[in-house]
Amino acid sequence: MKKTIPPRTRLLVGALVLLTLFGLYRVVRSDDSPEEFSVAQFEDFAERGEVNISETVLKDRSNQIAGELSDGTKFEVNYPAEFGDELIAEYPDLEVDRQPTSIWTTLLFNLLPIIILIGVFFFLINSMQGGGRGVMQFGKAKTRSVGKDQPTVTFDDVAGADEAVAELAEIKDFLADPARFQALGAKIPKGVLLFGPPGTGKTLLARAVAGEAGAPFFSISGSDFVEMFVGVGASRVRDLFDQAKSAAPAIIFVDEIDAVGRHRGAGLGGGHDEREQTLNQLLVEMDGFDVTSGVILIAATNRPDILDPALLRPGRFDRQIVVDAPDLAGRRAIIEVHAKAKPIDDSVSFDVIARRTPGFTGADLANLLNEAALLAARNGGGDITMDLVEDAIDRVIAGPERKTRLLSERERRVIAYHESGHALVGHLLEHTDPIHKVSIVSRGRALGWTLALPEADTYLQTKSQLKDQMSMLLGGRTAEEIIFNDVTTGAADDIEKVTSVARAMVTTFGMSTDMGPVKLGSRNGEVFLGKEVGHEVDYSDAVAAEIDTEVRDLVEHAHDRARLLLERHRDSLDRLANALLEHETLGEAELKELLPTGGPKSAPKLSSARLASATEIELR
Repeated sequence: MKKTIPPRTRLLVGALVLLTLFGLYRVVRSDDSPEEFSVAQFEDFAERGEVNISETVLKDRSNQIAGELSDGTKFEVNYPAEFGDELIAEYPDLEVDRQPTSIWTTLLFNLLPIIILIGVFFFLINSMQGGGRGVMQFGKAKTRSVGKDQPTVTFDDVAGADEAVAELAEIKDFLADPARFQALGAKIPKGVLLFGPPGTGKTLLARAVAGEAGAPFFSISGSDFVEMFVGVGASRVRDLFDQAKSAAPAIIFVDEIDAVGRHRGAGLGGGHDEREQTLNQLLVEMDGFDVTSGVILIAATNRPDILDPALLRPGRFDRQIVVDAPDLAGRRAIIEVHAKAKPIDDSVSFDVIARRTPGFTGADLANLLNEAALLAARNGGGDITMDLVEDAIDRVIAGPERKTRLLSERERRVIAYHESGHALVGHLLEHTDPIHKVSIVSRGRALGWTLALPEADTYLQTKSQLKDQMSMLLGGRTAEEIIFNDVTTGAADDIEKVTSVARAMVTTFGMSTDMGPVKLGSRNGEVFLGKEVGHEVDYSDAVAAEIDTEVRDLVEHAHDRARLLLERHRDSLDRLANALLEHETLGEAELKELLPTGGPKSAPKLSSARLASATEIELR
């Protein structure tokens, strides 16, 4: 098959050829250019009879004498206009040319390089716009269309978002049979906003609506609207809606709409910039929707809190649908969807994987099974086993194994007791999650890690749960204190988390005994800086001192609880650390044999010597 050269390539090659020819012409012309003489030099040559008068012309209109000397040297003389008549009278034998030089010749040689450079400039600008459109088509929306004859996504391809699917199913009905709703006086929603964490399937849901309704799907990113030229964003918004209206019923999907829909007037410098003009045009187009046009705008964002209020009001985005991370049942359904095209061994339990991946989004679960498939291929092929899935989960959560990181025996022992402290305190406390795995194998930036998995998805945390979590976090550092009578830098992240939880309990959650249920401090940041610049202090210095005191008391209380538990179960701590030094990684079966039986409910209340004598520390 004969290959054709794209038009833009032909244009670029033609421009380069013209520039090359023009440059060669100027070089040749410069080599043959005449010498320039002054009027005095010309008169001196004429007096000596060295001027070939028959080959010399006085160009009256251009104030120039052009000719050659007796030796054949060509020359030019430029003279002032007032000397023209005097030179004609002084040299009557000179041929006088009163015809002006052609203006087209002047334009050709003077303006041609500029015209070529301008043409090349616009060609390059057009190339940056992409899509093969003309130079003057900057205002055209760069949509990615999915037509009716292309592969479509349906609601069967979506799992773990049943509530969002139920809401969007009505949109499908609106597009498929609008007359049924209009007969009852119902108006089709003009816009649907999907918001939630990254990777939860917002784009997939939008495409599923288009696939179910069999409608054209115009997809564009919020950042595609704004370019370096003023007014381009507003023009592209108009063109986008014109395209959709001409193909109605259709769906417009704007991904990451916060790139163009941020709160107006919230910039640090203020001003009516290009982004705000684009947003204004978007608001106008959504208001101008005809209820019978059959065009619905679906937008997605991770940050609905920074969107302009005018964009969120009813009549524009009539529906706002939360697409959150899936729950336990949702994760299992997503795993089943992504496992269909993979060779899964019978040992793989989808229920266990779902329980081991709390907080994972659909994208995380897809990446998890892909990692498991890569590990299977790396091991020589075959089915994906449960061991490979477990290894993939560890890689996703903590990172790949750092097999080249060599640790001394003392460091391995410190890490083993540190992780054993976390695991033992977490096992003994009542309101912590069950310990699933403990390892001293270095992964990512962690030298060791303890994995506690919840038995069910929870959405609220009690004061008792937060206190137990703080004690578990400090279990590693406390074990170092007991065994080595010294501490290391390995607990830096644990201390940061404990302090953050304690401060949130006092200033945000109203869990302080002395301060009471009061919100202390606020976050009023700029939208363009993420709306979370820092903690704004709205209380006195005396209150700040009380906050610091109570935070310190909470942290010390958690530390004391961890210390008393570890001292009481010193034998279990040593047994667990020695097993880690021998096996490096302990699973649920091994932990069940090593951890003390009876659990936290059998532990009595003990007093702490570091607290007041009237204060008791609950170890349950």
